[in-house]
Amino acid sequence: MPAIKLSAVIVDDEAQSRQTLETLLEEYCPQIKIIGNADGVLSGYRLLQTVSPDVVFLDVEMPDGTGFDLLKKIRSPKFHVVFCTAYDEFAIKAFQFNAIDYILKPIDIDELLRAVHKISATTTQVRNDRFTNLLYSNESKRFDKIALSSNDGLHFIALEDIIRLESFANYTTFHLVSGDKITIAKTLKNFDLLLPDEQFFRPHQSHIINLKQVKKILREDGGYLVMQGEDKIPISRSKKEKLFEIVKTRFL
Repeated sequence: MPAIKLSAVIVDDEAQSRQTLETLLEEYCPQIKIIGNADGVLSGYRLLQTVSPDVVFLDVEMPDGTGFDLLKKIRSPKFHVVFCTAYDEFAIKAFQFNAIDYILKPIDIDELLRAVHKISATTTQVRNDRFTNLLYSNESKRFDKIALSSNDGLHFIALEDIIRLESFANYTTFHLVSGDKITIAKTLKNFDLLLPDEQFFRPHQSHIINLKQVKKILREDGGYLVMQGEDKIPISRSKKEKLFEIVKTRFL
């Protein structure tokens, strides 16, 4: 049995959820020791004033507030957070934009193991940057930056600095205004579902473009988008009508 390396706190308003998670951690993650639990924002805050866990398993919606409210009360948290939530579309998108670990209820063992495994690989600075952006997203109900995890680290990229995305097999390359390229081990479909429709469009199965970075549209060879930087992106026949509808309603 692995030695105990991480202490943890569970904050969830449902007693059954707390008990289920604790049981799963004991059975599948013996390297984690539960040192306390709380049933809300206030009780969670009080608990975290008395203990210093390595990780907090945090519910999103609770009777006296949200997990975001609890994080706002704590300046520069020194613990990792794994959100445990029933399906909440905005919260999940916020987690995905900021590369925050989360587990959907009912808890899947594989998801739990992945989240626990990733805890020790995150530095304090990266963790705090994630929380800062997460809380901003929650307050503003906007997504201005996206966290991209590549082989050389975690990059926080402003959406306005993205020219386009290009797929190759199960990888996606982000082409940035700066001329830099960041390749991510995720499919283009993942980002097609995540990025805001009002700013990004998928004109071809291998490309997503930032509409604000389109320089011109050419009719040659079936149709092309010329992006800032002069890259030419093909327009598939099935996407032409939708693209011209967007251009007409938003830009003309």
